[in-house]
Amino acid sequence: MRARQSLSTTIDRIRHSPRRVKLAALTAFVATLVSLASLTGSWSLADLRAYDYLSIIGRPALPADGLIIVAIDEPSMAEIGSQWPWPRALHARLIEALRRAGARAIALDVIFAEPAAESQNDAALAAVLGPDVVLAGDQTLIQTPQAEQFVRTEPLALFTERGAKVGIASVNLSGDGTLRQIPPYPDGFAVTLATVAGADPEQPQAQTLIQTFGPARTYPTVSYYQALEPGNFLPEGTFRDRVVIVGLSLQNAPSIADGGVDAFATSDTVFSRGLVAGAEIQATIYDNLVHGLAIKIAGAPVSMPAILLAALVAALVVLKSTSWRTFGYGAFALALILLASYGLMRFGHVFVSPLGPGLAFFGVTVGQAGIDYAEERRRRREITRAFSQYLSPALVERLAQDPSQLKLGGERRTLSILFCDVRGFTTIAEDMKDDPEGLTTLVNRLLTPLSEAVLNQAGTIDKYIGDCLMAFWNAPLDDLDHALHAVAAARDMLAALARVNAELEAEAKAAGRQPKMLRIGIGINTGECVVGNMGSARRFDYSALGDAVNLASRLEGASKDYGIPLLLGERTAALAAASFPVVEIDRITVKGRNTVSPVFTLAEGASEAALGRHLAYIEAKYRDPGGIDAAEFDKLKSALPSLEHYYERERGRFQPISSPVGEVEGGASARNTLQPHPPLL
Repeated sequence: MRARQSLSTTIDRIRHSPRRVKLAALTAFVATLVSLASLTGSWSLADLRAYDYLSIIGRPALPADGLIIVAIDEPSMAEIGSQWPWPRALHARLIEALRRAGARAIALDVIFAEPAAESQNDAALAAVLGPDVVLAGDQTLIQTPQAEQFVRTEPLALFTERGAKVGIASVNLSGDGTLRQIPPYPDGFAVTLATVAGADPEQPQAQTLIQTFGPARTYPTVSYYQALEPGNFLPEGTFRDRVVIVGLSLQNAPSIADGGVDAFATSDTVFSRGLVAGAEIQATIYDNLVHGLAIKIAGAPVSMPAILLAALVAALVVLKSTSWRTFGYGAFALALILLASYGLMRFGHVFVSPLGPGLAFFGVTVGQAGIDYAEERRRRREITRAFSQYLSPALVERLAQDPSQLKLGGERRTLSILFCDVRGFTTIAEDMKDDPEGLTTLVNRLLTPLSEAVLNQAGTIDKYIGDCLMAFWNAPLDDLDHALHAVAAARDMLAALARVNAELEAEAKAAGRQPKMLRIGIGINTGECVVGNMGSARRFDYSALGDAVNLASRLEGASKDYGIPLLLGERTAALAAASFPVVEIDRITVKGRNTVSPVFTLAEGASEAALGRHLAYIEAKYRDPGGIDAAEFDKLKSALPSLEHYYERERGRFQPISSPVGEVEGGASARNTLQPHPPLL
């Protein structure tokens, strides 16, 4: 009972699995979770790291005739013979030399906020300053437990009064210490320099990323000492109409591990592992603003819809099912997400991180694949548990591996149906009315090997009705040899009955009591049936219905009257005849049917001569039953001992008709002839 309830529940779950509801819930959950996670600081750093990798792919070339870096480097310190900081009068000489060489604008990435030790140095520098020179300033946020304060540091008023411009050279580092963002100062160093140079730069905005052009020393760089005397050290026209940035660019400490003075990690550091000098950073910011190369970070209004869209696309990919192809589709979709992110960055100058959409897509596909796997495992366990009571282990395993073979609902199939009933069970039950436990044990003791015989031949046990067993073949899984398997199962059942009776007899003799010998009747018929879920909306079983089922049941009942334990229907006999010795025994009309049904049984061990004698008897029986000699039955019993009870019954079906004395023709003695009864009902 419980097994059949479990079977009904299993089929109901398979038919009404709320896959779309679960997928919708998973999609909403993943999209929400990824969207919330994308707002955290750690996630932002991961997005910026993704930008590092994408921004160096296919990046634009360095603008032609762009900036030149005048590096305050180790060779210059060696040539000048002085350690940093150098006298400001030396910077005055540099500015004059650059002007004479044709420089359009000059920027010193050096802060002159304190007076020099010797005032004549300040005076010398102030004397050469003008509107074509930009000096560096600084803006710093100082945080204390009491307050936050911005401190702005600018060059001496002595320098700005001569017309020199001031640009804030401060930069903002990301949480991982990498410089990626353009400083949002409207009077930033690069913005001011671009204005002085006569360019029309974009105004820096918050959350704008730098597009790099390469690792350190990508920009044309000359040493400070060379720029002091360009005619002696540099080609003619090196500085003509060029913008020049002067700043520290030391090479002895260019790596992350060693650190550096006014040197920073950039997006290129991911691969080069080198730091970039502050002067080159300012040059890069300059070209980003002048040539419109800066990349805007897409905020939550763009990234969250992208995450939701990726989750929805993933839901469409796994809407019907997941399989190994899902991983291929997933890899293709992730590649598209990367390509879309790169395209927006490179051509739209907007960075939409691929991590959020990629993780959303991955989360939905992998999550649904995990759910499907768990559902498959659960379904296999339930199918195995439910059908293990009705199918052989091999069939259960096939069904668990491919549940699609289980076609739910009613379907038309050609089945071979078997009914098996215990003969005289009412008498046995009455004899054991004071021992119900013993009766149950006896029934189970018999039904167990009978059921095993069915399962071993790949049959499906439909139901147990008291002491009766119903089984069928060719459903729910296809079985091309269903009739052969059904007949083989019947033979095995009869052999199992013999073993059980032998055991009961031995036990009875040991206990000194009369043994209870068991007998069974089996009917098998093959025909078209409707097989599927039968019952009410709340409770149903997997069963078969049809005329072929009814005839199989009638054959089982008729086997008692014929004294033969196994009767076969016509179609079953035709299908099994190639493998088993099948003989016809009668043609009957069962209750509820108008057609005559031939009935067959097995005649195992019979010789060809015996089978021929039986066939001749059947032909005579249908052609001229009155011409059968009563002595023929004794010969048939000797030829086919397994049908002895059948032949005795056949003898009894005929009534002797004796000719009166004196009416015997030809003087012969009276001969007994036989007349058949009407067909069995």
